[in-house]
Amino acid sequence: MMPRLIQGGMGVGVSSWTLAREVSLLGQLGVVSGTALDTVLVRRLASGDPGGHMRRAIADFPFRAFAQRTVERYFRPSASDGTPHELGTAPAGNGTDRRFPYLPLPRVSMARERALLMMLANFVEVHLAKSGHGGVVGINYLHKIQLPLLPSLYGALLAGVDAVLIGAGIPSDIPRAIGRFIEHREARTTLEVSGGEVERHELTFDPAAIWSAEPSDDGPPTLKRPHFLAIVSSVTLGHALLKKAPGGIDGLVLELPTAGGHNAPPRGSMRLTHNGQPVYGERDEVDLADLASLGVPFWLAGGYATREQYHAALAEGAHGIQVGTAFAFCNESGLAPEHRKAVLEGVLRGDTRIFTDPAASPTGFPFKIVQLPGTVADTAVYENRPRLCDLGYLRRAYQKPDGTIGYRCPAEPVEDYVRKGGKREDTIGRKCLCNALVTNIGLGQRHPSGYDEPALLTAGDDVACLRQFITAEDPSYGARDVIDAIL
Repeated sequence: MMPRLIQGGMGVGVSSWTLAREVSLLGQLGVVSGTALDTVLVRRLASGDPGGHMRRAIADFPFRAFAQRTVERYFRPSASDGTPHELGTAPAGNGTDRRFPYLPLPRVSMARERALLMMLANFVEVHLAKSGHGGVVGINYLHKIQLPLLPSLYGALLAGVDAVLIGAGIPSDIPRAIGRFIEHREARTTLEVSGGEVERHELTFDPAAIWSAEPSDDGPPTLKRPHFLAIVSSVTLGHALLKKAPGGIDGLVLELPTAGGHNAPPRGSMRLTHNGQPVYGERDEVDLADLASLGVPFWLAGGYATREQYHAALAEGAHGIQVGTAFAFCNESGLAPEHRKAVLEGVLRGDTRIFTDPAASPTGFPFKIVQLPGTVADTAVYENRPRLCDLGYLRRAYQKPDGTIGYRCPAEPVEDYVRKGGKREDTIGRKCLCNALVTNIGLGQRHPSGYDEPALLTAGDDVACLRQFITAEDPSYGARDVIDAIL
């Protein structure tokens, strides 16, 4: 049986291997975020790979030749003062007058090298989180980020991931994909495509093709099947998933609209409060007795970061809880220290405010934003940022008039989005989460003009729960403090 407490898989690199490893060492389910890990790996290497952790894990990747090519291409040794040296013609990390390397944007058809990099990045993060102990480690994916999902998932399986958690969508096809991947067979998932007459498009990934084309010291290893937990917002969705993937779903995480990051939209028509936040009503309430009747373990998420709330969840039939915000700002998380410090100082003052923005995310899902000056939450910062799409994880596929597949994002330049058939009104208020979330962990891009990508922080409505861990004299805390306080 899985642990009682799940550490949420947050942001891009906020739920880092260091955090997941610590939580796992303490007997709970540590979870790494699987979002944009290829970009994170490349930028960590370009920043000098402090501590050598990336290269240590890369050395254990089964495809040694590709691993070596990756290090040779992206690693930039750090000087004694901490700034990257020039090496060849490739750019180095942020914090200097140089820039991070870019990767080809995810597409339906990806070159083998691009898919291998996604595999490697997910392997590295899970491998590091699992190193040196026997605890359980999970990885969290957003189903809305479809294009990198299959090679990323296979990379995590190669590292022996113990649990896969997926939300922000309907991941009914993932249990079958996992089953095929542990046998190193081709897997498929349905691709959501806007417009056109073709009803069904698919993404495919064949591990056997990689093993046959890429040199490896050994053959495909024996893989174990991880637990699969679907993150849902309603009993209806949980029931539908269990019906579509019988036997493939080992548990449900019920994420309430008070949780940080992306929230499910309110059921029914969208209504907003006087200050523009979505209104959740009776239709969004969950009958936990109905949830328990589905017959699989479930964890409750969104406002359960105290001992009292944990025991209340158990009393309602939950196996346990998932906690995000309390871990996001602890010492072991991947959040840049200056952002962590700013939020915790605000919590101590009592003036940290969370706004559920219905328009910020290109996904169309409401997204919770910490109202922090100097970030994209600041209107002036948002309006000063040039609109561009150079990471592309949240791009959506659409069918062009000639039948081919194109890609667009409502946070890209407005005229580009409209030219691709998008509606101009869909671009209003959209924010580039891809770049902002990478900046949150200190790996933001510096553009040729000298403009640095700003951050955009997220937290749950219960951000004040952090107050139980900190004082003015000691405004920091660790993952152990969170677990001790709750369990």
